Amino acid sequence: MAKSSADDEELRRACEAAIEGTKQKIVLSIRVAKSQGIWGKSGKLGRHMAKPRVLALSTKSKGQRTKAFLRVLKYSNGGVLEPAKLYKLKHLSKVEVIANDPSGCTFTLGFDNLRSQSVAPPQWTMRNVDDRNRLLFCILNICKDVLGRLPKVVGIDVVEMALWAKENTPTVPKQTNQQDGGGPVEATVTESDLKVSVERELVSQAEEEDMEALLGTYVMGIGEAEAFSERLKRELLALEAANVHAILESEPLVEEVLQGLEAATNCVDDMDEWLGIFNVKLRHMREDIESIETRNNKLEMQSVNNVSLIEELDKLLERLRVPSEYAACLTGGSFDEERMLQNIEACEWLTGALRGLQVPNLDPIYANMCAVKEKRTELEKLKTTFVRRASEFLRNYFASLVDFMISDKSYFSQRGQLKRPDHADLRYKCRTYARLLQHLKSLDKNCLGPLRKAYCSSLNLLLRREAREFANELRASTKASRNPTVWLEASTGSSQSAHNADTSSVSEAYAKMLTIFIPLLVDESSFFAHFMCFEVPALVPPGGVVNGNKGGNYNDDDDDDLGIMDIDENDGKAGKNSADLAALNESLQDLLNGIQDDFYAVVDWAYKIDPLRCISMHGITERYLSGQKADAAGFVRLLLGDLESRISMQFSRFVDEACHQIERNERNVRQTGVLSYIPRFATLATRMEQYIQGQSRDLVDQAYTKFVSIMFVTLEKIAQTDPKYADVFLLENYAAFQNSLYDLANVVPTLAKFYHQASEAYEQACTRHISMIIFYQFEKLFQFARKIEDLMYTITPEEIPFQLGLSKMDLRKMLKSSLSGVDKSISAMYKRLQKNLTSEELLPSLWDKCKKEFLDKYESFAQLVAKIYPNESIPSVSEMRELLASM
Repeated sequence: MAKSSADDEELRRACEAAIEGTKQKIVLSIRVAKSQGIWGKSGKLGRHMAKPRVLALSTKSKGQRTKAFLRVLKYSNGGVLEPAKLYKLKHLSKVEVIANDPSGCTFTLGFDNLRSQSVAPPQWTMRNVDDRNRLLFCILNICKDVLGRLPKVVGIDVVEMALWAKENTPTVPKQTNQQDGGGPVEATVTESDLKVSVERELVSQAEEEDMEALLGTYVMGIGEAEAFSERLKRELLALEAANVHAILESEPLVEEVLQGLEAATNCVDDMDEWLGIFNVKLRHMREDIESIETRNNKLEMQSVNNVSLIEELDKLLERLRVPSEYAACLTGGSFDEERMLQNIEACEWLTGALRGLQVPNLDPIYANMCAVKEKRTELEKLKTTFVRRASEFLRNYFASLVDFMISDKSYFSQRGQLKRPDHADLRYKCRTYARLLQHLKSLDKNCLGPLRKAYCSSLNLLLRREAREFANELRASTKASRNPTVWLEASTGSSQSAHNADTSSVSEAYAKMLTIFIPLLVDESSFFAHFMCFEVPALVPPGGVVNGNKGGNYNDDDDDDLGIMDIDENDGKAGKNSADLAALNESLQDLLNGIQDDFYAVVDWAYKIDPLRCISMHGITERYLSGQKADAAGFVRLLLGDLESRISMQFSRFVDEACHQIERNERNVRQTGVLSYIPRFATLATRMEQYIQGQSRDLVDQAYTKFVSIMFVTLEKIAQTDPKYADVFLLENYAAFQNSLYDLANVVPTLAKFYHQASEAYEQACTRHISMIIFYQFEKLFQFARKIEDLMYTITPEEIPFQLGLSKMDLRKMLKSSLSGVDKSISAMYKRLQKNLTSEELLPSLWDKCKKEFLDKYESFAQLVAKIYPNESIPSVSEMRELLASM
């Protein structure tokens, strides 16, 4: 027997692929033939266009509900299944097997929701009866399990179906509800389950066996069914009569049973009454036990609370107790160095005790207790007394330390000996009380203000004394000849040799002043910020440079480390408090104010010796200034900025004076030749370039700009005093400017800009002077050419020879007068060029420019003549070029 298509897994997978995305699960899929037809009288089935189809039963779970569907799928042109129709099984009302089909494989399915009931439903033909029964059993089982009802079945022998169900056990899924899971769960049952379901509707297994045994007691033929039925009816009536007689005979037994039941009922009632009494007594006992337990629990809770209260009171008393040794230390102890450990311990205890009585650290319930308030007042008095005593001691201590150092002259520079300030001993003694200052800050921040002022006032005296003595001895020990400040004066008596004196010792003295004192001031600022408990960043970041040099920090790296731990963890967060930074800057002003005067004195002294040393001092100052980045170095930055401004001001004085020296040249008598300040400026610029260091380039470039601008303006003014020789005067001076600054212009961009400007002015002056000389010698020739050019704008070239003064005869006369002795005219032009020129080295280049310019003008004239007077002959350009080359 061939395998049923219901067991074809590929068919099932093809159906699942066709309905993919609908969330439905295929229960059964089977191949059928769809037709529309009836049985004729001939007894043969006439089918109209039988088509292959696939019927698929599917279910879809949605919450607690399950829906069942019958799908009709057809084959597309490519042989792929695709959905054709969809029926809901809840509308299935009738299943009818066509009686006229002898094979029994054709059936119809009737649905009560079809729009047109007049059209005959399609007939489905199976391959065999097994496939038909398998499909119909699956449909009926799903209707019963999912929908709870069965459709009407017509034309099917249920006995035959029950027998078939015994023999066939195909697997179909059904929907069951599990209360444990709370929702529908799919379970797999077999055809044997369907068999039991069908038989449960017909007869049970036991009834079937009884019927077989009963039938076995009768020996009757197949045709005696009516006689058999009549006999069964008579026997049934006899059995019913026997049952009624037996009931009537058993009445005494029933009476006896009823009496026994009544006695049992009375016993039960008595038992119920006794149980009620016992229940009341037990309820009273339970209430008494609960009352006893409640009292016991309260007593136990009270005992626990009392123990906890005693412990809390002991802790509170421990907090409120003031140790006698700490009280004695805080109110009258000594602040000597050997006693500082006891003072620090007392401060730590006092700080902890005060914090312990604050609400965050103390239960708010205790905060309002009289004992706590009194103890808090007592601790505040202790704090005030200790802070007052410690502040007074520290103010006196700072003053005594500084007074001791000032009284000892060996701490300062003396005649013939420069002394580097050394504050190592001072800081060591101050570090002894650094931790005390931190505790004073935690106890009372307001007490630090007077202490900071006292420290600044005392140390300011020491720093100013050290700077003054060092600066005085530095100037006295530096030997340098003074350079004059007159560089660009027009007088001939000043010698340039005086400007060549070596003044490098002046810059070195200024650099030494900064090298010694800037790191010292930075270290003092850093030490002061840490020692006086300012919350600011470190003055020198890790790996930073204090004095602009990578070598040479003034002191050890540990000079600013106070060797203590921060008491408050917030103290380690630098720069978070802008108010502390403002207070630090104000205190540093008090600490270092006045020391700038000694730096100013060194700057002024260096300026008087050599004003150009301002350039190198400016670069040195800028290098130190760029190294001060920390917040706490504010005053040092201000000091360096003021020094830089003062140096710039002094240098500006020098520049302004030099500019006045340049301007005074125009007041003199008529100037000829190269002005004196042009070669002197080259010497000055060379000297200034030697002094440039670091960022002083801008300062020098600004001076160059001012110098050259005044030089060029003055040059133009002097040239205007004698217009006849102005161009010669200008070209000689601009040429001298270029020659003297050629080397510097190649390396200095600012001078290169003025070099090009002088070159352009030189070319313009040369052009004007050469044109004047050429026009003077050949005036008629080029005037004639100019008349022709002017007329060409208004009339045609053919008409020009007929104009007045421009005829051919006029042309011949002009050529005869201008070119008859052209060699003499050119010689006169050369002599005139040579006569007015004082710089002989410029003559060859100027004569070459003159010849080139003359040839260009003559070539233009020759082109005009060839165009206007084509029949007239003049000396050719090549002849004129050969004549000029031979001279």
